[in-house]
Amino acid sequence: MSTIVPDAMKSGMPPILPIDFNASQPTTIRLYPLSNYTFGVKETQPEEDPSVLARLRRLEEHYTAHGMRRTCEGILVCHEHNHPHILMLQIANAFFKLPGDYLRPEDDEIEGFKERLDERLAPVGSLGEGEKAGDWHVGDCLAQWWRPNFETFMYPFIPPHVTRPKECKKLYFIELPKSKVLSVPKNMKLLAVPLFELYDNTARYGPQLSAIPHLLSRYNFEFVDEDGNVVAATPGAGDAASDYVPKTKVLAGGEDDVDMSAGNGTNDH
Repeated sequence: MSTIVPDAMKSGMPPILPIDFNASQPTTIRLYPLSNYTFGVKETQPEEDPSVLARLRRLEEHYTAHGMRRTCEGILVCHEHNHPHILMLQIANAFFKLPGDYLRPEDDEIEGFKERLDERLAPVGSLGEGEKAGDWHVGDCLAQWWRPNFETFMYPFIPPHVTRPKECKKLYFIELPKSKVLSVPKNMKLLAVPLFELYDNTARYGPQLSAIPHLLSRYNFEFVDEDGNVVAATPGAGDAASDYVPKTKVLAGGEDDVDMSAGNGTNDH
């Protein structure tokens, strides 16, 4: 089968076209630009525990009454200049976490997760007109992290000597629609963090969040502009002429941009 190459792309050394390399590839994910989304703030949601020790003590009480705690968090992805960005919460200018939380003992996993996403990110008042509760597209479960004991450490596996883990945290891919209104509690910041900022950055983000680029590497992405046109895709190239370098942005609850070179907060609490 011959391939037609436009004259402008022809050269004395035509490219070698490889055999198709997409066997068993997951469905390509379409990412919409950050500018498609509207961000606001809502009432403060104070942390349930004043300290890490108090949080672990409450986990122990939950385990005694209900068994292993189930937690779900969402990986929400959009793009800025054709580079994936993860929507993430920052608490007290220190700790980073994904939207979501532990499920109540009686909750169905997915429906309970959607309620927790609403609590964190659903708008209120006039911003929420036209949006309904639980309007989230929960996609693949990308990771499971296990807490073997009543301590801060979690692992992406169950250690051999552990038969009764105390908590399982699942990370789900949340496919964002073309546009959406999101509101963050006033005591938190909503950030858009570039994928390359997370990669191999356990010192700042901890092992769970810094692993997100690995989790997303299984997907190919289409990058769509504000008019709905696909302007780049992976594998492929975007605007090679642009010298723009993506950086973390505060979307709500703080200033326009944030210097991510300072501090040492993680989500390991």
